[in-house]
Amino acid sequence: MTADAARSPHTRLRRMRDRVLGGASLEDPAERKNLFLLIQLRWIAALGQVVSIAVVSWLLGVELPTLPMLGIIAALVLLNLASLVRLRFRFRVSNLELFAALLIDVAGLTAQLYLSGGAANPFTFLYLLQVTLGAILLKSWSSIALVVLTILCFAGLTVFYRPLDLIVAEGLGFLSLHILGMLMCFALNAALLVVFVKRISRNIRERDARLADLRQHAAEEDHIVRMGLLASGAAHELGTPLSTLSIILGDWRRMPALTKDPELVDEIEAMQAEVKRCKSIVTGILASAGEARGLEAGVTTMHAFLDGLAADWGATRPNARLLYDNRFDQDLEIVSESTLRQVVFNVLDNAYDVSPGWIRFTAERDGDLLQLRVEDQGPGFDETILSALGKPYQSTKGKRGGGLGLFLVFNVVRKLGGNVRAVNRPDGGAAVDLILPVDALLIAEGRDDE
Repeated sequence: MTADAARSPHTRLRRMRDRVLGGASLEDPAERKNLFLLIQLRWIAALGQVVSIAVVSWLLGVELPTLPMLGIIAALVLLNLASLVRLRFRFRVSNLELFAALLIDVAGLTAQLYLSGGAANPFTFLYLLQVTLGAILLKSWSSIALVVLTILCFAGLTVFYRPLDLIVAEGLGFLSLHILGMLMCFALNAALLVVFVKRISRNIRERDARLADLRQHAAEEDHIVRMGLLASGAAHELGTPLSTLSIILGDWRRMPALTKDPELVDEIEAMQAEVKRCKSIVTGILASAGEARGLEAGVTTMHAFLDGLAADWGATRPNARLLYDNRFDQDLEIVSESTLRQVVFNVLDNAYDVSPGWIRFTAERDGDLLQLRVEDQGPGFDETILSALGKPYQSTKGKRGGGLGLFLVFNVVRKLGGNVRAVNRPDGGAAVDLILPVDALLIAEGRDDE
């Protein structure tokens, strides 16, 4: 396959990254949970109304307009079913939608109260439940509107209602059915408020924590952009002196006065190799920044990518003892992802700094995931470092500005849809796992249209 064919997988990879980073903006889990709580409350209201109608009509023998009241309950049940279907679609739940849901509940309660005694019905205090939930869930304008509407509904019920014979006959004496009804209403209100307000508060706390996490990620992305601009600028600046050094060393290599001394020739060749390596590093920096020096995205296979990665890193660290084990079962065709290459190099470099005599690099497949593990026999991670792993400037090396390596590792892997896990090994040393979805690298013809 050509480099042009590789652009299609890269397009799909960018789409996957956009879903990972931008998908959170499509919906707010807290609002969806709050809407689900209102659905649960409506089920409880429907069940309670059925029980109340049964008790008053059959046990107490009071005549009620049963069919209209059951019709209202049926309408609430249909609304609940429609709301459950709506929750299956991953769209954001707006304040207006929650406001409309509470308005429908208020309308249903008002209709039932109108048919069963109006304002004299002890269950009029259930309005307070709707008002309290509105004060917590809704924006200021909508919660105020809900309060005004409930007051108007209550006031209207003092004038317009169907009299309930039970209230007229019993009066308002102590331990009358009316007073008992008020007691039941108070207990129900209190219980529902405690349960639902606590659950709503928990949803709000989860939302706030999620927003704080998103703000932290945004700050980290901004930090990475600034570092990328600095690295790209530095790479451009280094290009000219490196080219000058390469020309000078080439001239020295041809000077008779220097070529007569074998030791000088060896040293010049070593310097040329190091300059070439520096130019390769500069090229890698510019490629990662999207300014490749004449290079295009390539296509390779999983085994070639992993084997080449281990071989290239080992060539730059001849003194390291790297134990490489490729357990990936299929040699899939993938995009050669330069950022992933730099990420693995970074983790291997960290392991080399603390354990040059023994480093194990393992690649294996776990279902749809690619798992890359780097282990060392160093001192391991301090607990304070582990708790803040992935944040910038968290380092045990004591160098100013240290700790950026793992910070970049976390962010690159997260953009690819994966995650990073770091632990201390039971027998000493540390292990860092890079876990990525295979689809983030996979090439499959025709999948761009899916």
